[in-house]
Amino acid sequence: MKSLPARPAHTRQEAAERDALGAGPPRGDELVILHDKLNDKAWVRPTFKSALLFSLSIPLALVLPAGWSAFWPLTLYAPLCLMLCLVLDLGLALPLRCPQTKLYAPARLSLGSRGEAVLLLTANGQRRAARVEALLEQSGGTAESPTVSGLLRPGETLRLALPILPLRRGQTRLEALWLRRRGPLGLLEFRRRIVLAASVAILPELRGLHEEALRFYLQDQAFGLKSLRLRGEGAEFESLRDFAPGMDSRFIDWKSSARHRKTLCKEFCLERNHQLVLAFDTGRLMLEENDGLSRLDRAIRAGLLLGRASLQSGDFLGGCAFAARPGAFLKPGRGLHYFARFRQFAAALDYNAEETNFSLGLAELNSRLQRRALIVLFTEFTDSINAELLLESLRILLRRHLVIFALMRSALTPRLVNAPPDNFYAAARAVLAADLLRERAVALEKAARLGAQVLDAPGGELSAALLNRYLLIRHRGML
Repeated sequence: MKSLPARPAHTRQEAAERDALGAGPPRGDELVILHDKLNDKAWVRPTFKSALLFSLSIPLALVLPAGWSAFWPLTLYAPLCLMLCLVLDLGLALPLRCPQTKLYAPARLSLGSRGEAVLLLTANGQRRAARVEALLEQSGGTAESPTVSGLLRPGETLRLALPILPLRRGQTRLEALWLRRRGPLGLLEFRRRIVLAASVAILPELRGLHEEALRFYLQDQAFGLKSLRLRGEGAEFESLRDFAPGMDSRFIDWKSSARHRKTLCKEFCLERNHQLVLAFDTGRLMLEENDGLSRLDRAIRAGLLLGRASLQSGDFLGGCAFAARPGAFLKPGRGLHYFARFRQFAAALDYNAEETNFSLGLAELNSRLQRRALIVLFTEFTDSINAELLLESLRILLRRHLVIFALMRSALTPRLVNAPPDNFYAAARAVLAADLLRERAVALEKAARLGAQVLDAPGGELSAALLNRYLLIRHRGML
């Protein structure tokens, strides 16, 4: 019989890598980082075991000559034997070539989710099995990564899952990959640092957004999509229908009624193609924690839910950010495919410790918008001076646009007001908290008199309250 040709070495290696991955080849949204020898830094150092053995030879060198002077040469043989063991451990560990390294890292992750980078190690000329420890060095708002270990056998591919736990939005940089293994005797430790210089995008969390959207704004049916024409108190003409008792006589179309010789009434539908712009204040006050998340992350979560509902209803969606100076601006667009672009914009919003300049930020936003829009302003203020500056900028913005003034109510201030005044400091805190609440109420009342839609809700209820207010504005045709 004619024997079949053997598979090439690279084919066997690719098959071993596919088996180690377990899920087939990497997807298009994964980063593939290969091993680059130019970026390697390797060194050899003694382990704690060898240091302990060497330290035991010191009391031997002090006690043995004092009690048994004839055995003093042993004090020289002990360190020499240890050095020979180190050389033997180095010789048994040869060759010292680094295993072929491939790292598959996700290109993007959601905040609050757990991701992992898959590391594949293939032995190159290794004569015996060795336990390899790997550590992924990360920076940019992630939890500390634990060390993962595995047994690398000759001719096999070792798969290690390195966890990535994001704690904040933005870019998480994968700085380097650390590999460590020990010699057969455990006296020497071989370390290698491979520079990666890759980044993973941390996007806002989307868990629960679809359920909240379906709870308030359901248009998708169980068996396909149903085109739904929202007829009601809109301003866009929809059709004519026969007049029935109980209908508003102001909507009777007298010309059409005379032409058709029966009483006809106009029917309207809700308008579409409105502009919705979400303005995020990224200053220092938005860094305060509210119900477990920062105010900025709470605002982004509410903005994502509102943005998806607006795109689904046919409106345009845009965004902007500002702090001490104007930041990023996303031009309004429409269609559900635009939601991915808005999510990328929200993920890039950075945390700032600067004081917010409302005059500059809102003036820049007003100059960029060419038509009337619904602006949702996510911000926060603490004293009356910041409130006056904000209201002055809000007055200019309300000349052309409709503004929803979205604030997140903190549970700490009412708790301080209602705390029992057991001592002088508790009473002083209660008085200061009551003053802050009074100034806040006065500022919100002034904003409402200017014509803004004031929304002051707890952080956990902001998403639902904001979506309800948006639906109410569209239903009444206020744009």
